[in-house]
Amino acid sequence: MPVLRALQSLLPASSPQLLTTALSGPGVVLASVDGPDDTGVPVGYILAMNGPETAHVAELVVAPSHRREGRGRRLLAAALARLRETEATSVELAVEPGNDAARRLYEEFGFEEKTRIESYYDDGGPAVLMRRPL
Repeated sequence: MPVLRALQSLLPASSPQLLTTALSGPGVVLASVDGPDDTGVPVGYILAMNGPETAHVAELVVAPSHRREGRGRRLLAAALARLRETEATSVELAVEPGNDAARRLYEEFGFEEKTRIESYYDDGGPAVLMRRPL
């Protein structure tokens, strides 16, 4: 868990309590590791929470030294596959408006912009809410 917390600190806005809650069962937490199989050190993770109708991807982060390796894409694909096994019929996420790389990735997976939410993040910054069917 300390390694995931270190990765979480790379996010502009994170939720340590949500990560703890998700790890205890009601969510999906998947990690990308550097090294063979499950013996490597986590260098990225995705955290998604199940919902009765809509699931929510709360956090997706990859260490800067491992970006542009397809890790985020593989994490998102694996999380969506797991979420399809739940009762949720759609999945949503929030992204900073200026995070073009993340927005392009989400659009590749069929996410569409639904609305902009002002003062979404703790620092008062806005977010774009994106959604797609499962």
